[in-house]
Amino acid sequence: MDGVTKKQYREALEVAHRHALSWLDSLPDRPIRPDLDVDGVLARLERGLPEDGSEPRDVVEELVAASEPGLMAMGSPRFYGFVIGGAYPAAVAADWLVAAWDQNTGSRQPTPATAAVEEVAGGWLLDLLGLPAESGVGFVTGGTTANLACLVAARDAVLRRAGADPAAGLQQAPSIRFLAGDAVHTSMQLAGRIAGLGLPRTVGADDQGRIDVAGLERALAEGTGPTIVALQAGDVHSGAFDDFAAAVEVSHRAGAWVHVDGAFGLWAAASPRLKHLVAGLADADSWATDAHKTLNVPYDCGVAIVRDEAAMTASLGAHAAYLPAVASVPDPYDRVPELSRRARGVPVWAALRSLGRQGVVRLVDGLADAAAALAAGFQAVPGLEVLNDVPFTQVCLATRDDATTAALGEWLRDEGTVWASSSTWRGRTVVRFAVSNHGTDSEAVRRTIDAVTRGAAALGIGG
Repeated sequence: MDGVTKKQYREALEVAHRHALSWLDSLPDRPIRPDLDVDGVLARLERGLPEDGSEPRDVVEELVAASEPGLMAMGSPRFYGFVIGGAYPAAVAADWLVAAWDQNTGSRQPTPATAAVEEVAGGWLLDLLGLPAESGVGFVTGGTTANLACLVAARDAVLRRAGADPAAGLQQAPSIRFLAGDAVHTSMQLAGRIAGLGLPRTVGADDQGRIDVAGLERALAEGTGPTIVALQAGDVHSGAFDDFAAAVEVSHRAGAWVHVDGAFGLWAAASPRLKHLVAGLADADSWATDAHKTLNVPYDCGVAIVRDEAAMTASLGAHAAYLPAVASVPDPYDRVPELSRRARGVPVWAALRSLGRQGVVRLVDGLADAAAALAAGFQAVPGLEVLNDVPFTQVCLATRDDATTAALGEWLRDEGTVWASSSTWRGRTVVRFAVSNHGTDSEAVRRTIDAVTRGAAALGIGG
């Protein structure tokens, strides 16, 4: 096939549209687990590259036939694994348009429409989350990359404060202290490694994963020089939030840069009922979140936010003679570690425009309410125990012993009504329910509790 016609675009997109709607319609009731594993899907795919091409509509049909049995129903309101949200209709539709428009949203000059939409979305995010209006906002691939972008800006800023030139490289720079609580997330650890900071030194945490502020203060007092402190909004197991007011104060007193990993928990700041969980958070220096988690937009949408936009652009900005630029106005690629990228902030704009401020409040409060309802329902089942305090959206469930808890997790995932992650927390095996989907309503909660109750009975738990 050499030429491409309008008819081929139309036919391929019509096939994709039909299958996409069929998939979305199936989510409330289909089993969440995939029917095929990777090897099963590979057996359905042509492994050698064909010599001749195929009609676009046929390619899409082939892709769906091979892939759908291996798809996890991650958009189900009863999917609780990995802190993954669903996707709102306006955000999905906007994401389709982003692909069709095919705008490389790196520069404001050649792509004014998508750059403008992203700038508005960034401003709305700062407003919703109560963060400084002058902050720089960059749309990146996910939480790890958002943490990375912020840590790179932090690294360079603390080196400049120490009189070093970040452009000379870390080999010529003074050592940077990188501190975090014991429950620091793996994405922060990975971002620190990529940024050249190494793994953070941990300073202690309480039984819910909140950073030990006294331990942090002692660690800060042990030395001087450039320092970065990582805090978190929402522990991945307990949902607990660090004491930002105290931790930021002692960190700033020691001259440290404070970064907040708020992959899902940063959104508590949007809720009048829950914003007490993030008191003092806005005094930090940078923040990272994932819009595909709590905000429920499609994948590939992390958000990096840095209070000092000039520090952000100094570290991440790109400069070349062929790159168009407007003097004194940062381009999108000045706030992310990419030159070429899709307009991933457009679905964020669509979700926020669709929901409005009060819709976001209802979303965040609804997720927290669903988690609380799950915890209460689980506690009523003999032999089950909820191990965490459930301040936000995470619920960690355990039984009489680790082997039985692991078996319950396997039973649930095999049965298919519910998918929750198994993990280890505070030395015990747990089944972790992360409530992230806007569709997790009272009926989804009821069906989840029913599935867990049936699983407990099948395994003789509480009998």
